[in-house]
Amino acid sequence: MFATLSDRLADTFKQLRGKGRLSEADIDATAREIRIALLEADVALPVVKEFVGAVKERARGEEVSGALNPAQQVIKIVNEELVAILGGETRRIRFAKNPPTVIMLAGLQGAGKTTLAAKLALWLKEQGKSPMLVAADLQRPNAVNQLQVNGERAGVTVFAPEPGNGVGDPVGVARASIDHARRTLHDVVIVDTAGRLGVDAEMMQQAADIRDAVQPDEVLFVVDAMIGQDAVSTAQAFLDGVGFDGVVLTKLDGDARGGAALSIRSVTGRPVMFASSGEKLTDFDLFHPDRMASRILDMGDMLSLIEQAERSFDVAQAEKAAAKLTGQGGDFTLEDFLEQMQAVRKMGSLSKILGMLPGAGQMREQLENFDEREIDRIQAIILSMTPAERANPKIIDGSRRARISRGSGTRVSDVNTLVDRFFEAKKMMQSMAKGGGIPGMPGMPGMGLPGGGKRTKAKQSAKKGKGKGKRVSGNPAKRAQQAKETPAPAANPFGLPAGQDTDPGDLQLPDDLAKYLKQ
Repeated sequence: MFATLSDRLADTFKQLRGKGRLSEADIDATAREIRIALLEADVALPVVKEFVGAVKERARGEEVSGALNPAQQVIKIVNEELVAILGGETRRIRFAKNPPTVIMLAGLQGAGKTTLAAKLALWLKEQGKSPMLVAADLQRPNAVNQLQVNGERAGVTVFAPEPGNGVGDPVGVARASIDHARRTLHDVVIVDTAGRLGVDAEMMQQAADIRDAVQPDEVLFVVDAMIGQDAVSTAQAFLDGVGFDGVVLTKLDGDARGGAALSIRSVTGRPVMFASSGEKLTDFDLFHPDRMASRILDMGDMLSLIEQAERSFDVAQAEKAAAKLTGQGGDFTLEDFLEQMQAVRKMGSLSKILGMLPGAGQMREQLENFDEREIDRIQAIILSMTPAERANPKIIDGSRRARISRGSGTRVSDVNTLVDRFFEAKKMMQSMAKGGGIPGMPGMPGMGLPGGGKRTKAKQSAKKGKGKGKRVSGNPAKRAQQAKETPAPAANPFGLPAGQDTDPGDLQLPDDLAKYLKQ
């Protein structure tokens, strides 16, 4: 969503690299480019003015003028100001002291309230809560049925006493849900309310009546992040008509310019609490202003990536695979490779995972064109192998490869490529696991040496003789002389170790050079 903004800011920062100090003209030019980038991202004009003003003021301060690297200092300032306009700190749900905690969702039709209600319920369930969904949207066709289906997928209870489709009293349903939750020992109630295609008095009144009936602990305004400036005006209308405590942004995986996310917090004064970035029920999490700012500036989001990995990976399975890579738990096989790949798939789209890495913006085109089906083809090839072939891929000969390709619906060349890459990847991972770094890099622990990592005899002898006293000459006459005299070792002008000498007669030099040594 923030691709255009990220690219414009990156181009702006590139122009500052190599500058020892920032002149007034540099600061003005940078501020102008940042202003254009924010306006193109559809950020509200008052927010742009406030943001650019704060950046210019800090850029003129001592924190930049006395810095060794002004470009990095400007990036730091922009990052901190982005975090500030996004809310500063992560805002979490305030749970009631006496359950149930009541959360009311409000917003326009099409913003994704019903799907988001199930996502929020699943997220709370994973936090150890016992949520219950309430179908109080009785206007939109099939809204009740949609909530029931999503609730079943999330594995949570749905309170839906009315069929909907224009039938039933939403205020009565919401009021009755609280007593039902207390009887059934649900500690969180999520009320899904009706929306309209536009803000109108009837919708506002119904939302206000439901709010008064259930006295919610949190009122969350659900807004489609792709509608741009209209999101800000709609949020202000809901704030005036109903009031809300936090904002939930949906469809953050879209290709819109994303100005709503940067504007709502500053305009309404209400924090963004959650973000939804996909169609799956698991594509939902807390909104972290600092992490979003890092993504915008192409600095990655490693914390979110680590959290996703912790939720998806089996610790025992990962430790078992790591032990095999170091040679302590058997051999790392294609079966282990398949298990690791399936664990990565649980984290979500591979392009999204890679997009969380620092510098991912520089390979955005490759990520956008990445074919997720390639992972499915790899799985099909491995699953078409026998257990013996997965345990020992070296036995896969030509006839076996032909059988595997027919079983997986792929070409023989695809099987060849997979087997070859597996051995290469296995070798690299084992080197990294044992040596602590990347193979082939000299000077690193466990990495070997240039030229295949082998020491020559000269190097080995030099290492053995280092620090063990005076060196002896290869000339027999000189050795006898050195045995009688033991002069203090002196540094050799030819770069040899102290005390080591070389007899010119031992050097097989051309005649035109040897004559100079006889003088």
